[in-house]
Amino acid sequence: MPAVAERQDPAIAAKGYAHPEALVSTEWLAAHLDDPAIRILESDEDVLLYETGHIPGAFKIDWHADLNDPVMRDYISREQFQELLRSRGIDDSTTVIFYGDKNNWWATYAFWVFQLFGFANARILDGGRTKWERENRPMTTDAPRPPRRSAYVAPERSDAAFRAFMPDVRAHLERRGRLVDVRSADEYTGKKLHMPEYPQEGAMRGGHIPTAKSVPWARAANPDGTFKPAAELRAIYEQEQGLAPADDVIAYCRIGERSSHTWFVLRYLLGYEKVRNYDGSWTEWGNAVRAPIER
Repeated sequence: MPAVAERQDPAIAAKGYAHPEALVSTEWLAAHLDDPAIRILESDEDVLLYETGHIPGAFKIDWHADLNDPVMRDYISREQFQELLRSRGIDDSTTVIFYGDKNNWWATYAFWVFQLFGFANARILDGGRTKWERENRPMTTDAPRPPRRSAYVAPERSDAAFRAFMPDVRAHLERRGRLVDVRSADEYTGKKLHMPEYPQEGAMRGGHIPTAKSVPWARAANPDGTFKPAAELRAIYEQEQGLAPADDVIAYCRIGERSSHTWFVLRYLLGYEKVRNYDGSWTEWGNAVRAPIER
């Protein structure tokens, strides 16, 4: 990957991750705000939050308008992704730093979509927007300076290594593959059809995909939104749930944003090479005729 000055981040290296280069700390980013080789992108659940204040120089990524196809439930085309990056002055030499609200749900989601297009020079800000604000680091409502358009050429999107579809999950069940349900305990048992404190809508049936282990996404995070050290993560996923780095794992939630957080943890922090995000998740499975469900 292209070099960025002082890429090694001691705060991240100390946590023992398989791929520490996938994260940067708030201290590291604060020291590199003026680095021209970096582009900061904010992706939030609350798409209006960016306008109330953001990290200086950060550009907005609207997860709904910028990353999703406007008609079909799918992601943007190669041409649309290419235009998105060109408009923000990003090319293959640019290191992209994602951050956002909700413990980086939508930051890891945007990161995941970028991987579908093979854009690997990307990082997550450990702790996201919450940690940055709590540390009283600079925020601004000023629009960033329009970047010079890049000549970035995007490859065709390739979903196979990172994304699972419903037929993939059914085949995974037949092979007795490992499944991780990252929703809340009440969603997993079928008591709720949506996240706590959200409208209870989106699926006709409650419960979970048979054999799926319940590991709510938040267990991987500290109170300040940062990711737990590798040793604590292994205790959760491996010692408690019996997963192993060589396993073929599919993670899911309701629409794929919380499971992108767990996908990031397993793939980049613990080094699992075969882990996919099922973004159809419970809104698809819980509405599909004769899809097997356990409670």
